Amino acid sequence: MAITPQFKRFLGRPGPWTEEEDDPAGEVDRTVSFLESARVLVIGAGGLGCEILKNLLMSGVRNVDVIDMDTVDVSNLNRQFLFRPKDVGRPKAVAAAEFLQARTSLGEETLKVTPHYCKIQDKDEAFYASFHLVICGLDSVEARRWINGMLVDLVDPQNPESIKPLIDGGTEGFKGQARVIIPGSSSCYECSLDILTPQRTYPICTLANTPPWPLLRPDIRLDTDHPDHQTWIYTQALTRAKEFGIIGVTLSLTQGVIKNIIPAIASTNAIIAAACTVEALKLLTSTAPYLDNYMLYTGDQGVYTYTFQHQRKEDCPVCGPGGASREVKVDPSWTLEDWMDDLKHNPQIQLSKPSLRVEGRNLYMQAPPFLEKVTRPNLYKEMRRLVQEGEEVIVTDARLPIHLTLRIQFREDQRQGP
Repeated sequence: MAITPQFKRFLGRPGPWTEEEDDPAGEVDRTVSFLESARVLVIGAGGLGCEILKNLLMSGVRNVDVIDMDTVDVSNLNRQFLFRPKDVGRPKAVAAAEFLQARTSLGEETLKVTPHYCKIQDKDEAFYASFHLVICGLDSVEARRWINGMLVDLVDPQNPESIKPLIDGGTEGFKGQARVIIPGSSSCYECSLDILTPQRTYPICTLANTPPWPLLRPDIRLDTDHPDHQTWIYTQALTRAKEFGIIGVTLSLTQGVIKNIIPAIASTNAIIAAACTVEALKLLTSTAPYLDNYMLYTGDQGVYTYTFQHQRKEDCPVCGPGGASREVKVDPSWTLEDWMDDLKHNPQIQLSKPSLRVEGRNLYMQAPPFLEKVTRPNLYKEMRRLVQEGEEVIVTDARLPIHLTLRIQFREDQRQGP
């Protein structure tokens, strides 16, 4: 699909960054040429990613890579419009790329959609450094934190081309958000962890054993997409809830538990994807100032958006100057295991499986197995026995491609101890 004359006129229209001596015609030609040669990476080929991919190609971008680790599920077909029933079970990235390539390659026009069926962690720095722009359409905080850390880590202050802008979009029901992150300059994703809605989780015993499907229906394989199977699980859960006086059990809650569903509405995806694509075009063409730096859409309250500048945190362990350490309050009577649990639930840190060490020794290592075994006894020791006040603990975690430096500060009323 070629860039239309109307879009060229839009690119040539004087804007707030246009100088009087600029040559409009020459600038448009150069802008179109760059737009067609720029490499854009889209992470996620779900409801939001499908919309973003389509929008980019219709806006003149010609080189797009898409990365996704998931396969097409029958429940995706109502809103992830790049897929058809024949694609169920196939990698989303591959199916999306094939659909787009077939629908938008016209005549001799050059168009390249490259799929990557893998985790984002499977790619190295050279891969991410090869793009001009990255757009995320993810439903995972962990994945967002990882790619944010990777792009911040790529920044070389002496090389402006090392800066890879990140556009992040997200939706939940009638609500959504879009933001622009300029690594090393603006607030990064890690800076805003404390404003995120905590993800709802359920005990593994609830997920695996309540109700015990294999025991009660051993002749039928559980299909979490099948309405009859969902209803059966809901009925069993409701019966148990009444027995123990538990309230709030609904069919939608049951579906959320067994499928880990985040409510998705196609119209919200379209709105947020459009916002992400507009910001991508601004960054690639300089036709208008880009978002600085956060937009919220609250469709459940009307057609309304709210924009604001989220401030960069100087002590951010990811983008802070020089990899700043962050001070954390610790009860010296806590065991190391207690502190690790606190780190997992701290809204500003939110770790998953942290490994911890101080200079010269390991406190606890998740892997390899022999190190985990050696350091396991430390889990049950008090913090006052393991670290000194003011000491810095280096934390690594699967969620991040970088390490965090946490400076221990014992709580005032707990400093005294035997």
